[in-house]
Amino acid sequence: MESEDAAEPDAREPRTVAHSEVMLVQQMTQLEANLLGNIHGGVIMKLVDNAAGLAAMKHAGGPVVTASLDEMAFIEPVFVGDVVTLRASVNDVGRTSMEVGVRVDAENYLGTRKVHTSSAYLVYVALDATGRPRPIPPLIAETAVQQQRQREAKLRREARLARNEAIRKARAAEE
Repeated sequence: MESEDAAEPDAREPRTVAHSEVMLVQQMTQLEANLLGNIHGGVIMKLVDNAAGLAAMKHAGGPVVTASLDEMAFIEPVFVGDVVTLRASVNDVGRTSMEVGVRVDAENYLGTRKVHTSSAYLVYVALDATGRPRPIPPLIAETAVQQQRQREAKLRREARLARNEAIRKARAAEE
């Protein structure tokens, strides 16, 4: 009988950031709008999660779950009729988790308005066949921009871990 590692020989082979890149494009309609004619932030968040999840699955080579939405910044509104483009890629990886960055741009159908509308950082955990966290491949950041994103992702991870530890200590002190 083959071992699990033999069945997936490349499961931990390093992968480049480019390997995980995903681009989704969708036109916004009245169905996604609020009363002001802007697209609901939750609609954009769902698209962000979809794009980021696909990038994470590409890197992990299998199923992933969203662990956290670390940061979501809304810079410009998205309007009915805008064509939204989401670009996602893995910024950094840990043993079983990874941070994915997503950039959202919107352009009206006349091409007279093109804006960066939002950015987000999400964390995903790779799962094995039993739904347990599993190791993922290391990440190769090839360009200066990718290396900068990787350094910044490491800072966000440190901040998340420190915040979680501070909350754990505060809760323990209250008991």
